[in-house]
Amino acid sequence: MMHLEILQVPDYPNVPLLEQRIEHALSGVPIEWELRHVIIEDPRSAELAGMGGSPTLLVDGHDPFAEPDQVPSVSCRLYRDAVGAVGGAPTVTALRNAFERDSPTAATSVPD
Repeated sequence: MMHLEILQVPDYPNVPLLEQRIEHALSGVPIEWELRHVIIEDPRSAELAGMGGSPTLLVDGHDPFAEPDQVPSVSCRLYRDAVGAVGGAPTVTALRNAFERDSPTAATSVPD
């Protein structure tokens, strides 16, 4: 079972986009997964949870999109796609790649 957590500030507008992309990335993949939300409201909680901005996705407890100089925060988090465009959530392709690293089953079942 793959455990997904979305760390977010309350009512953050990019969370539905991330949820849609997660569902799209995992559709047709023969793995079990669960998604839960963790509301983060202050810098100390962000630090303890490992939130590098909202929304942060943890896959089995780690952030596959973390950058080396990233600091925990309750700010807006932006993600770059393969061509450098900025968006409020990882792309479906980036999510598939992250899920493949965490699940041997997904690596053989998710097309590029």
